[in-house]
Amino acid sequence: MLKVHRPTPSHFGIFVTDLERMVAFYTETFELTVTDRGEGRTFKNQLVFTSASPDQHHQLVLASGRPAEAKFSTVMQISFVVPSIQHLRDISARAAARGATQIRGLNHGNALSVYMLDPEGNTVEIYIDTPYYVAQPHGDPLDLSKDDETLMRDTEAACRADPSFMPLAQWRAQFEAKHPAALAASQAAPFAG
Repeated sequence: MLKVHRPTPSHFGIFVTDLERMVAFYTETFELTVTDRGEGRTFKNQLVFTSASPDQHHQLVLASGRPAEAKFSTVMQISFVVPSIQHLRDISARAAARGATQIRGLNHGNALSVYMLDPEGNTVEIYIDTPYYVAQPHGDPLDLSKDDETLMRDTEAACRADPSFMPLAQWRAQFEAKHPAALAASQAAPFAG
């Protein structure tokens, strides 16, 4: 069970047209595990529950029922944090091989991100946090052909040139001062029993 101290975003679901294609895309591209699937009793759609963590039964739910004629996705973005810059490269390549389009990198200063459209046109982001804060929105081109050290050096230089720059630890301290419950949560164990 997740231990939380205030309402905390934890999972999301999207309607899809081709359920099996979308299950394959998300499980193969992002290495999600299908934890359950079936038809809802009151919500009469096919549901596939997926997760990347044994601590959360589901983090992404794919639900049948999106009309084939739907031309516009109402999903602003689905974001996945990744462990390293190399994961940005590897997942981008896997996503392209599985039908993702419009793949592009952006350096937000506080994160290095790659955006794409999944096979049904939903915007997906993969990102890694940096140790910096700059006011958002902020987006410079991201060239993943550069080595990791160069990317991080360039990112730090661009952030320090921004008038809103501060180390992430300073931004967190300001956040915790505004929200004391967040401080207690950050000092507590992340999962209960």
